[in-house]
Amino acid sequence: MKCLRILLVDDDEDDILLTRKSLESKNCEVVSATSVTEALKQIASQPFDVLITDLHMPEAGDGFAVVTAMRHFQPQVLNLVCSSYPDVQESMAAILLQADEVMVKPFAADQLSALFDKRKLGFKPSPPRPKESVASILDRDIAVTIERWLSRVEEITELAALSLTAKERTKYLPAMMASITARLRADRAIEVKDCITPTAVAHGEIRYRQGYTAPLIVQESRTLQVCIFETIERNLSTVDFTKVLPDIMIIADEVDWQLKQAIDSFLTMQRGGAALASSA
Repeated sequence: MKCLRILLVDDDEDDILLTRKSLESKNCEVVSATSVTEALKQIASQPFDVLITDLHMPEAGDGFAVVTAMRHFQPQVLNLVCSSYPDVQESMAAILLQADEVMVKPFAADQLSALFDKRKLGFKPSPPRPKESVASILDRDIAVTIERWLSRVEEITELAALSLTAKERTKYLPAMMASITARLRADRAIEVKDCITPTAVAHGEIRYRQGYTAPLIVQESRTLQVCIFETIERNLSTVDFTKVLPDIMIIADEVDWQLKQAIDSFLTMQRGGAALASSA
């Protein structure tokens, strides 16, 4: 019986070393990668039996990107996702839409024996995932989308200079995302009707109080749109392509409409503050 060829993906080289030794002691052939880019090159260039990938490398959801690529190029592979956070099991149902199994780090090679035996005994790849609407994907991956947005925002110098907690930065994002998915489900018009979104108005007001400028609100909005499209890209293996193009157009229009309302609200607050200052 041939030994298993395993692709091990983790940005922590110490974890890779320990896991590699453990797997090789079980007569496995291990190829390692420390980044998503490196993992994708390995997936495209050589065959594997098993993928073991960390979920966070260094951003939340990177493991999903590796699994999605493996499912596309080598659908017969057994896909295992690992996380250092025990509470990842709370998201088990969502994660298993991508991976075959989820494990909490650290784990011993013995824990994998049953899974590997399944492979050696003729493991059948998971059946094709049912096609999902973009709205369902965004709802399912909202936590990942927001984490990626927060990570990107905190890398922008002007935004990082504002002393805010993660909770303060992301306060209105879940509601704003909910407005996007609600529109995808209910109103298929490409251009928004002239209706007020209370969340967007409140967002502009709080950003004024937090010391933002209008350009910074625009920057955040652009980043949100990028992160939403990244979430769709990570789920190309299950997305319903029949509606992707209009969905993307609707998302872009909805994000822009929410941005307009937030800016209008922000400028109203700004004018009111200037009027108070001049009358004092």
